[in-house]
This record gives sequence, structure tokens and C-alpha cells, in this order.
Amino acid sequence: MNPEVSESDPSLSPNKRAVLAYVEGFRTGDHSAILDLLTDDVTWEMPGDFSITGKDAFDKEIENEAFTGTPTLTVIRMVEEGDVVVLLGTVEARFADGGTLNGIFSDYFHFRDGRIRRIESYQVDNR
Repeated sequence: MNPEVSESDPSLSPNKRAVLAYVEGFRTGDHSAILDLLTDDVTWEMPGDFSITGKDAFDKEIENEAFTGTPTLTVIRMVEEGDVVVLLGTVEARFADGGTLNGIFSDYFHFRDGRIRRIESYQVDNR
């Protein structure tokens, strides 16, 4: 995470704080922390790759057996308009088969009543 972006920054909106908590949940492998931020009917879509609905399906995707360990995620920028926060970041993760994912991503977090109700993820692998 950029040093200037912190969950404790009082100038951040509640939605931006929730997005940072979501990122931290992935960094630490804390499924409960991630799931607590979501609506029960959450949808997560990575166009051309997958589309899931509901917390159970979300939890299974977090536990993706194609990867090992936890990812290194870097937040580059967050932009908020209305009930949507857009996060631009980088990811480095290890595949279970020994390869490495090095990518840049943009996630669109849609909120309802303070919880994430939809995520649209776009990613480019820099292998």
C-alpha cells in the first residue's frame, strides 16, 4: 500500500476504508474480515473469467486452489463517486504449480448500506 493511503486516515470515506480493509483481508488471508464487508447477495465478476453470486461462492473463490500463500497487493489509487469506489493496484501471487502472477488490476466496488454489493475486476498479467 502506498504510505499515504491508510485505513486510519480520517479524511477517507467509510467506503474507501472498507475497500482498504478488503485489500488487507486478502493480504493476510482473513476470510472472515473479507466476508464481513459483503452483502449476502454480493456478486463478483471478472469479465471473460468468472461471475459468482453470494458469500458462499465468494468464499470458495477466495480459497482458489490455483494459488498458494497470500498475494502481495499494492494500492496505487482510489477514486470514489457516489456509491462506487474504483481501486487501481498491482498484484503478485504464487501459483500452486510454481509460476507467478504479476499484474495490474482495477476493481470497481459498488456499495449498498455500507457493504460491498458488487465487484467488477479487470486484470492484466504482466508475465
